[in-house]
Amino acid sequence: MQKHIVKSQESGQTLEKFVKKLYPNVPLSTIYKLFRKKDVKVNGHWQSLKYIVNEGEEISIYIKEEQLTEQTLFSIKPSNDIKDLIIYEDNNILIVNKPRGLLVQSDSKSKESLDKKVLSYLAFKGEYNPDELNAFTPGPAHRIDRNTSGLVIFGKNIETLQYLFELLKEHEGLSKHYITLVKGDIKEDGIVNAPLKKDSVTGMVKVASERNGGKKAISKYHVIRNYGKYTLLDVEILTGRTHQIRIHMSYINHPVIGDKKYGDFNENKLFKEIYNFENQFLHAYMLEFKKIDKPLDYLSDKIIKTDLPKEYEEILKKLG
Repeated sequence: MQKHIVKSQESGQTLEKFVKKLYPNVPLSTIYKLFRKKDVKVNGHWQSLKYIVNEGEEISIYIKEEQLTEQTLFSIKPSNDIKDLIIYEDNNILIVNKPRGLLVQSDSKSKESLDKKVLSYLAFKGEYNPDELNAFTPGPAHRIDRNTSGLVIFGKNIETLQYLFELLKEHEGLSKHYITLVKGDIKEDGIVNAPLKKDSVTGMVKVASERNGGKKAISKYHVIRNYGKYTLLDVEILTGRTHQIRIHMSYINHPVIGDKKYGDFNENKLFKEIYNFENQFLHAYMLEFKKIDKPLDYLSDKIIKTDLPKEYEEILKKLG
């Protein structure tokens, strides 16, 4: 972590501009990733890109050493490989149906990621030039787990991406829905309101009171179909915490089938033996835009959906 105290001559500018000036050689995609992951804080509290910094404030930035020295995020070769995964596209956004097993954003261990594939696609179309120094790099407005499939929104320009960040932060103008198969017989719809806290060392997330560091987390579930031992749910997340659905379902004793981290290991083993399925049954299938403002006002009241992956459909046929 690096700390910086705002000087008098730096006061009055946006937090975004302040960070860009601090790291002129760091790719913009990395800068915006820091903001999206809430790794930029003012006096210990997360603030948006448009926050106006003031003299004497302490800016804390959680940036890795390798990020400080990298000149380009990764090598991009124009490619049309993901055209069949694109669910919706216009001049501002791109919505992609991410396959299970693929990271949304690259890390030091992964050669492939959805963001790389999207940039390759946009380079193929001539909408992104990886060789243009300090050009805006289109990026995801949110993430889903590697082993969760489904819809991910990318912003093609700075204005759109910033607006998407705000929409997803407030969870009022844009709703995200998931389909999941869980253990047990659920008869009625319900809401799970249980704050979550992430262990920075282990990466595990657990239910914890807000007094003990937990952050507000609310999930709303609707019963789609009951299979006796299992229930198919539509889950809408009203907050965006890491592993939220998986932990909330486990918390109410209805863990997601195939969840190797928070699930029922014995049930997963049995399910694999009977149905030859050992994956996490969780799919981000619907995005529901409410009444929203420019630059995405034309998407107001629009619903974008994608079908379940075939392997999930086959499981449901066997259960039915």
